[in-house]
Amino acid sequence: MSGPLEGVKVVELGMWVAGPAAGGILADWGADVIKLEPPGIGDPARTYQALFGEMMPDNPVFEMDNRSKRSVVVDLRRPEGQALAMELLEDADVFVTNLRQSALERWALDPETVLERCPRLVYQLITGYGMDGPDAHRPAYDIGGFWARSGIASLLRTPDGPLPFQRGGMGDHPTGSSAAGAVCAALFNRERTGKGQLVSTSLVRQGIYSVGFDVSITLGWGAHIGIGRREEMGNPSMNNYVAGDDRAFWLIGQEGERHWPPLARVVGHPEWLTDERFATPMARRQNAAELVGLLDEIFATKTLDEWAEVFDTEPDMFWAPVNTIDDVLVDPQVHAAGAFVSVPDADGGSELRVASPSDFYGTPWEPRGPAPRLGEHTLEVLEELGRSEDDVAALTAAGIVGPEVLTAERVEGDA
Repeated sequence: MSGPLEGVKVVELGMWVAGPAAGGILADWGADVIKLEPPGIGDPARTYQALFGEMMPDNPVFEMDNRSKRSVVVDLRRPEGQALAMELLEDADVFVTNLRQSALERWALDPETVLERCPRLVYQLITGYGMDGPDAHRPAYDIGGFWARSGIASLLRTPDGPLPFQRGGMGDHPTGSSAAGAVCAALFNRERTGKGQLVSTSLVRQGIYSVGFDVSITLGWGAHIGIGRREEMGNPSMNNYVAGDDRAFWLIGQEGERHWPPLARVVGHPEWLTDERFATPMARRQNAAELVGLLDEIFATKTLDEWAEVFDTEPDMFWAPVNTIDDVLVDPQVHAAGAFVSVPDADGGSELRVASPSDFYGTPWEPRGPAPRLGEHTLEVLEELGRSEDDVAALTAAGIVGPEVLTAERVEGDA
């Protein structure tokens, strides 16, 4: 068995990241995911190959969300293409899509139409702003729904600075993860009731949930927590510092009374525990600027590796290095935590890629193959529906399906 969803058939009609991320997690967990793509360049995320303004040899961003899937090219603008999609859905367990509802309605693939034909289907619709409301049909992407409209960007803006920029897919991936979990809950319910259902997940909901700490405080108390300045942090055990080799680290002593004594000891100042300036949480808060400045001077006297040895002498000294991406790639604990996975490539070798975030110790998963070439499995999937090679050839000649192979030159020309 390759994952707990072995034997589950998923049809994915996704583009860019959120929908394909949900389908990609389900594929990692063992599902057979059939990715429907339009003629031409297919999923526009295939154009990430030109992300740096030049043609890269492969597309690791697309690979992350689309490994182990099968690609079928079908023109959903044509009634014949819509009929093929519906035929695939009638034989599927799950439908995952992040297309806007207007397009789904235009192609007769909206929830009401599909679930009437396929009552056992779990239909996962990922939206930007939800199913209802005045802006439900607006385009969002994760920059709009997750980052901007949810309040995250505003919460990370310093009082005297510009709005921060989001990293690529930062909201799409957690939204895809939530969507995959919701799909599994709906499948579990179907096992008990025999009925499928519509499941919806939105970028704006995921964003608000991500900053639920702040939102809950405003809901409950009417208060707002501003972004912290490290020079004014009242709890010095919960702050970031820089060692003498310019490597940053974060002290994560959430409990002031528990984590202040070991901090005072490791920096060589146990007398601070009775110093009236720092002896109590309130005193440390009132004298935060002075205390942080003293700690900055002390931490600059040793490298981070040297401080790590000192920190390890205190069991309650909690801290973490501030890794760069290059640091992450060589961090042994990150690898031990399963953050990376070896994915088979088309040449019989393998590539190291980012793993999806969950493991199953009774039904372990592993990637079964790389991301498919555009239309690589059109013939194979349509033959499973009972079409002959001649039938598929006729559909291809009519432009309804297309077993296309995406070349680097094609992406560069269309990007």
